[in-house]
Amino acid sequence: MLSQQSMNIVKSTAPILEVHGVTITKTFYKNLFEAHPALLNIFNHANQEKGRQQTALANTVYAAAVHIEKLEAIIPVVKQIAQKHRSLGVLPEHYPIVGEFLLRAIKEVLGDAATDDIIAAWGEAYGVIADVFIAEEQLLYEEAEQQEGGFKGFKDFTIIDRQQENDEIVSFYLQPSDDSKLAAYLPGQYITVQVKIPNEQYTMNRQYSLSKSFDGKSYRISVKRDNKNTPAGKVSNLLHDHLQIGDQLALSAPAGWFTFETTDKPVTFIAGGIGVTPFISMFKNAVDNSSSATVKLIHSVNNATDQLFVQDLSIIAASSEQSTYTSKLTAQDGQIDRTYLAQQVNINGIVYVCGPVGFMQMINKELVALGMTAENIRYEFFGPAMNI
Repeated sequence: MLSQQSMNIVKSTAPILEVHGVTITKTFYKNLFEAHPALLNIFNHANQEKGRQQTALANTVYAAAVHIEKLEAIIPVVKQIAQKHRSLGVLPEHYPIVGEFLLRAIKEVLGDAATDDIIAAWGEAYGVIADVFIAEEQLLYEEAEQQEGGFKGFKDFTIIDRQQENDEIVSFYLQPSDDSKLAAYLPGQYITVQVKIPNEQYTMNRQYSLSKSFDGKSYRISVKRDNKNTPAGKVSNLLHDHLQIGDQLALSAPAGWFTFETTDKPVTFIAGGIGVTPFISMFKNAVDNSSSATVKLIHSVNNATDQLFVQDLSIIAASSEQSTYTSKLTAQDGQIDRTYLAQQVNINGIVYVCGPVGFMQMINKELVALGMTAENIRYEFFGPAMNI
């Protein structure tokens, strides 16, 4: 239990963390990896390069300071981050190392302003917060292991098929290499792919949504080719150019909090580009479990060559009179704007959004402007837990 004195001190540092949080976390990661480079085998290199991990950690530390007297307020964020940690193999023994370097970074950035009392209070607070994460992640590890076909850590899967969806995207179908049962997953969840890139010192992890409903036969991930000079591009280019049927990939068990929740309200899925992948299974689940409410999926793409899974989504939509699927070609039909959203979205319903960050920010802004409440807008960010 955190002492009241420590809670008061931590809470008083919130304004400082709001200003200097990202500088602290950048310093933290730099020092951490210099001292413990093996941790680069766990962390997502793409998120590090883009600054997403640093920003996400700064947001979390700030939120912890603000809510230190009622940490239950940040439990939803803890659950989201814990899913990522479990999928990457973060373990209890990593937390003392992180705590040590986080406190060092606070002291390094704030200098004399980080008094002994402040460092001691944050050390106490970090221990309490770490215990919350460790407990949540332990539950997720147990859940992953105990279900039929479940496992902990990474396991080899064999590519049994690959399909070229368009010029940029390839789908890979995967089965356990040991012929074990396939662990089930919730619509919208993802797996982590772990690969060793030639001439790279550390393994790289990349998370991909499972792009079809669970059928007990195989997993499917649909991979977009990224710039080969980025960490994300190194992984996607390896998959595109070198992995064929019969090759193996190391995967973690399915994870993720962004899943469809059954509701009697109208549901709209809005996807931008490759962001449609988690919606394939979510859309089917929504259609199958919504007897009267309308269910819509709107997929925004530049042109017809960018369309994905049109046949699959059309079949799902055709199975119910209450569901529709629209592929919006922005090059000829115009962008998704406030007027279009006002025509398509019931603001009293639930909206799921997935796609590039700028796309999600725009959709979120326009929906809020139309009067939709933030809690009815759900989104998946392909990276650390961040606000859009």
